Amino acid sequence: MPATPLPPSGDLPTGPKTCDASGMIEIHRMFRRGFGEGPDLVRAVSEEDTVHAEAVATQLETLSIGLHAHHEAEDERLWDALDERAPSCSAHVARMKEQHAELLVHLMELDAALPAWRESGSSTDAPPVLDALAGINGAIAVHLPDEETNIVPVMEYTITQPEVEWFAEHGRKSVPKGQTWQQLGEILASQPDGGHDWLHKHMPAPGRLAWRLIGKRAYAKHRAALEGR
Repeated sequence: MPATPLPPSGDLPTGPKTCDASGMIEIHRMFRRGFGEGPDLVRAVSEEDTVHAEAVATQLETLSIGLHAHHEAEDERLWDALDERAPSCSAHVARMKEQHAELLVHLMELDAALPAWRESGSSTDAPPVLDALAGINGAIAVHLPDEETNIVPVMEYTITQPEVEWFAEHGRKSVPKGQTWQQLGEILASQPDGGHDWLHKHMPAPGRLAWRLIGKRAYAKHRAALEGR
């Protein structure tokens, strides 16, 4: 695709949009909600309740895998494309890379801390998990709004729809086996309307029916386990 330089002011180029990048914001909502409730979920685990700890640790692990994949996709396919097609966005791109590097440190801390706490359910092993979550939540509170304000609008004039669909597929492939309904439920729950519009936008009728008949029940069971019920 030919380069489309942005004006020095950073204003968007004229012409029709080349894609719908709103899916980026939709998935960000899941990360905000999921990591945001993480500390309360960890603290709610009773001492040495390994069944409850397993459910919460699996949730946090799945979120971490998802955010790793989300950022890996951007690092692989988005930043170079924006540098080429929207040169005046380069300062924003450089800042995104720095923010990704910071988040990677906190995600790796979480990845390292979860196994011991998952195994013991002990308050002794919880502080490293809570510290990592604090780092993640602090970093995404800066990164996600910045990306939504300064990157997503540029994407919609420079990135093609097939490229956007590649990002979505990359994210879907990262979902661990057995976590599909749980992940879908978390995405839906994080949307302002509870996911009604998301379902109709992203899923064909057979998928919506499967969600109603199978997925909703699986997600309710997942949330009950997370909350120790």
